Amino acid sequence: MAVVVTRATRATRATRAANFRWGILAAGVLGFCVPLMAAVLPEDRTDALFHSYTGGGLTVNGPSILARKQFGKSVSLWGNYYVDSITSATIDVVTAASEYTERRVEKTAGVDYLHDKSTLSLAYTTSEENDFTANSVHFGVSHSMFGDLTTVSLGYSRGWDVIGATGDPTFEEKANRQNYRLGLSQVLTKNLLLGLNFETITDEGYLNNPYRFTRYLVDSTDPSAGYSLDNEVYPNTHTSHAAAIRALYYLPYRAAIKGEYGVFMDTWGINAYHYELGYVHPIKAGWIFDVKYRFYSQTHADFYSDLFNRQAEFTYYGRDKELSTFTTQTVGLGASYEFAEHGWWFIDKGSVNLNYDHIQLDYKDFRDLSVYKDPVPFAGDAGSEPLYSFSADVLRMFVSIWY
Repeated sequence: MAVVVTRATRATRATRAANFRWGILAAGVLGFCVPLMAAVLPEDRTDALFHSYTGGGLTVNGPSILARKQFGKSVSLWGNYYVDSITSATIDVVTAASEYTERRVEKTAGVDYLHDKSTLSLAYTTSEENDFTANSVHFGVSHSMFGDLTTVSLGYSRGWDVIGATGDPTFEEKANRQNYRLGLSQVLTKNLLLGLNFETITDEGYLNNPYRFTRYLVDSTDPSAGYSLDNEVYPNTHTSHAAAIRALYYLPYRAAIKGEYGVFMDTWGINAYHYELGYVHPIKAGWIFDVKYRFYSQTHADFYSDLFNRQAEFTYYGRDKELSTFTTQTVGLGASYEFAEHGWWFIDKGSVNLNYDHIQLDYKDFRDLSVYKDPVPFAGDAGSEPLYSFSADVLRMFVSIWY
C-alpha cells in the first residue's frame, strides 16, 4: 500500500486560494452586493492588503496592492499585484508526501471607459507558480437606466492554463476556461437594494491534478486487506451554473441588514446551495462594525468516491475532497475606521479595515487517512476510517486611500 507522492494536490490549493481571493475582492474592493446604481467611474484609490488563510494544514498569506487612477472624465486605469506564499501539509500531503512551500504571483491590469450611462471594462490577468501558469482576459459592460434605479451588467472572461508537474519536465497539459456573467441591480425603495446574478463557466482540457490519487480495495471482497492507490481520471469538459439573489436593507438608525441565497449545479453531478445573513452597524467617530453567518452545502460528483471497489472501476474516477459531499459554516466579524474625512495633504480620505472569518468544514464521505500515521496506526477495515473535518481562519487587513 506504500505509494510515493511528491506533491500535494493543486485543486485543493487552487480552490482555497480562489475562494479566498474572491472573498477579499468582494469584501474589500467590490462592496457588499449591489454595484453602483449610477454610471460613474470608480474614484481614484489605492488599497494595500495583507491576507492570511490557515486551516487543514494549509497556510496561504501575502500582500496585495491595488491602485486606480482616472484620466479625464471617461477613462480609469487600474492595476493589482497579488502574492500567495503557500505552505502545505494538508490531509493529501500528510497521508502520502512531505510538506512543501511555494509562491504564486498574480498581476492584473485593467481599464474602465465611461460613455453616457454605460461603463465598459477590460482587464488582463497573469498568474505564475512553479508548475502552473494561467492567463486570462476579462470584458464587462454595465448600463444604468430608469433614472439610475436599474443597472444591467454583462461579463465574459476567457482563460488559458498550462499545467506542469514538479519532477517531470516532460509533463505539460493545457486547459481553456470561459466565464459568462449576467447581473441586475435594482433600487426597490429608498431603503432596499436588490441584486440578481447568474454565471456559467465552461472548462475544457486537463481538469484533474497530476499529484492526486484515488484509492481502491486490494481485495473487493475483503476490506481488511487494505487499499492501494491509482491516478485520478477526470472528464475533459466541465460546465457549471450558479445563480444568487442578494438584498441590502437600510435601517432607520443608519445600520443595515443584508442577505444572500445562491444555488449551483454542474455537469459532474454536483448540486449546492448557500445562504448568508449579515448586519452592519456604524457608530460615531467613523467606525463601522459588521457580523455575518454563512452556510454552504454540496453533494458529491458522479465519479467521486472515497474508496473504489477495484482499480479503474469506472471510466472516470476521483478522490478530491472538494468533489465530495460536505458543508461549511462561516462566522465573520469586521471593523473599519475612516480617517482624514476632510482631507490631509494629497489624501481625500482613508480607511483602515480588519476582517476575520472562522470556517468549519465537515466532510460527509471523505475519510481521514492520517489515522494510519498516528502513534497507534489505524487497524480497522479500509473504508471505516473516521470522516474528515477541520476548521480554518481567514484574516484580511487593508488600508484604502482615496486621492
